[in-house]
Amino acid sequence: MSINITKDDLIYPYFIQEGVNKKSAIKSFPGVYRFSIDRLLGDIEETRQLGVRKILLFGIPLSKYPDARSAYALDNIVARAVKKIKQEFRDIVVMTDVCLCAYTTHGHCRVLKKDAKGPDNKKTLEALSKIALSHAASGADWVAPSAMAKNQVSAIRKTLDKNGFKDTKIMGYSAKFASNFYGPFRNAASSAPRSGDRRPYQLDFRDGKQALKKIVDDIKEGADIVMVKPALSYLDVIKEARSKFNHSLAAYNVSGEYAFVKYGARQGLWDEKKMVFEILASIKRAGADLIITYHAKDVAKWLKEL
Repeated sequence: MSINITKDDLIYPYFIQEGVNKKSAIKSFPGVYRFSIDRLLGDIEETRQLGVRKILLFGIPLSKYPDARSAYALDNIVARAVKKIKQEFRDIVVMTDVCLCAYTTHGHCRVLKKDAKGPDNKKTLEALSKIALSHAASGADWVAPSAMAKNQVSAIRKTLDKNGFKDTKIMGYSAKFASNFYGPFRNAASSAPRSGDRRPYQLDFRDGKQALKKIVDDIKEGADIVMVKPALSYLDVIKEARSKFNHSLAAYNVSGEYAFVKYGARQGLWDEKKMVFEILASIKRAGADLIITYHAKDVAKWLKEL
């Protein structure tokens, strides 16, 4: 059976910044921008006209705090963006990233204990639940917890249900590896850790069995979609998850994978369009139902040409 990529397979990520009339290029991330909310709406219209109707939002706050409070403040940047998008577009499926790294002074995905010698899981779950609730209350169709905190999906599901948002769905970053492919994203979101790294709570790239256990946990906790991230170096994990679980499965074609293709094409090492379709077909062939990719708009344009 041949594998064909369609626009319905794709989710396009956006970075949102504070301000007005801003569209900022990102070093090391060609073709990807940070948008102020007003400029974001214009770009979403372009994406919509291309036929890509699913987006994933990442917020970049003005202020960072140890407890990530700007991520769930009443006027947090993602919640404001979701409200505007939902007012403007009825046919756009809005997904929101739920994590702390871009909002904490230390750059970790968790609230840290006072001695900074490890994460405070209780406070982390409280913060993640508040973030998810603020996004859902603003109209998000999906929330996507990515902190790899134990019981994050169940904590968020309980909070959403308790507050009347039973229809808001959850996409869990279930098998998120401590990968070297995240560099351009961390530049975009200003989210690199100030010290240490995320290996204590993200998955060891050598350990596929633990990834499958994490996927099982998220399914049991109520995730409507589970995810493998990154995609290209973990096709075996996607394939095994597809064979073991009758559950919706997403894969994140991450920033380093995207930049690899872009820079290689600039150097004339390959045909960008052919390379992108080959990569996305391999992800879909492995078993992903949905692919989060920065190539989405280019792919939609290329599909119109076919």
